[in-house]
Amino acid sequence: MRDSLADLDFGRLSKRLREIVPLRQDDLAGITGLTQGYLSRLEAGRVRLTHIERIVDFLDAIGVPGDLVRFPLRTAAAPTANVRSESSLRHRDDTAGPWTARRMVAALHDVMRGEPATMRPSRRQFLLLTGTALSAYIHQWGIADTEHLEHALGGARVAPALVASLQGTIDSLRTMDASSGSTLVAGLARAHLGLVYETLKSARYSEETGRRLAGIAADTATQLGWFHFDAGHHELAQRALLAALRAAHASGDPRYGAGALSYLAIQSYSVGNPRDAVTAMQAAREKVRTLSSSHLEAMLLTRQARGHAALGENQACLRALGRAAELAECGSAEQDPGWLYWMNRGEIFGQTASCCLQLGEYKDAADHFERAASALNPADLRTRALFASRAASAHLLAGDHDGGFTAADAALTLATNVQSARLNEHLEQTLEYFHAIPGPQSNELIERSRQMMEAKE
Repeated sequence: MRDSLADLDFGRLSKRLREIVPLRQDDLAGITGLTQGYLSRLEAGRVRLTHIERIVDFLDAIGVPGDLVRFPLRTAAAPTANVRSESSLRHRDDTAGPWTARRMVAALHDVMRGEPATMRPSRRQFLLLTGTALSAYIHQWGIADTEHLEHALGGARVAPALVASLQGTIDSLRTMDASSGSTLVAGLARAHLGLVYETLKSARYSEETGRRLAGIAADTATQLGWFHFDAGHHELAQRALLAALRAAHASGDPRYGAGALSYLAIQSYSVGNPRDAVTAMQAAREKVRTLSSSHLEAMLLTRQARGHAALGENQACLRALGRAAELAECGSAEQDPGWLYWMNRGEIFGQTASCCLQLGEYKDAADHFERAASALNPADLRTRALFASRAASAHLLAGDHDGGFTAADAALTLATNVQSARLNEHLEQTLEYFHAIPGPQSNELIERSRQMMEAKE
């Protein structure tokens, strides 16, 4: 272990650590925030860990003593660790609360406390509800009774125009996020959730209006959870998404719950818990199965497929993708929610490609990414940049260097004006491949990436 650190051979360090503990690659991926595929390539010597921030994150996550390395780690200077752990324990305890309207309002309030105005994105040391505990929470969403939501306090009566305005605001934030990234809109979403929360808590409204307000709260908390996830704040993301599930339950509209669970699924397979992603999507699909919502079910199936792919369940993955493609071809249905405006053939192609990449089918992945690029919404810059970044990896792994250079160039161009920690991490992982391809094209891409990251800081 000491020799590996002295040589800065993080692949050998990772492999030796897993032998000693022992750990699976999936386990270590969950601890460090790296993907299992990237960890596999690191241990095989096909990629190198060279970015100083990622090296520090990796070494901190596995608990390397600071006196064994030549640069400072953050672990020794982290006095808030106990506070974060206590916060996480409160978050875990909160999930056991009853599924009442009062508890829903309290959960929304909890989401707005302690927001990280200057907190660094973290790919390590996050504590999430997983496994049986998460499954039980999702199950309660599906079976708990829905309370009456009429509120007759002495506050002002909620007018229909206010409800429409509240919905319009979150719709605008959603489209802003797709083109500009989460960093620019997370604060606005939190402020908007505060307004919805105060309205639910203090205003007067009818049963129908109360359910509409709960739906808007679910929609807003879901988006805030997504913004936190995109920024790398995983505990805050899950807290918001679980609160969104409570608000969705209070609204009586299972489509809001399916939306919150879809983002929980993305988070789950991204941080190394793909079985949770499959469980969440199966529960969501069961809840909306009686609705006429072909695009919603197609979207849920793509998220489920990503979980199957991460688990190496090829046939289950292909079945889910096949059914998703069939449903997408049917077009939007009567009960498809408006917030799913971005679901189209390009999304299906991109998620299929991402599954192929996870399963090691690199040529198929590259082909599907090319189809996605021509079918996605031009204004959705982050998704287009993410898919282009993954396409570059697929081309390179398939032995197509020219295709890799072209896709990486497109990814960097698209990412220039998008503020997204998640996108930046994808780009960094992709650019690692180019360190192993000597030549002016690789050097130019690496330098462009460096300059872009510095400009975003």
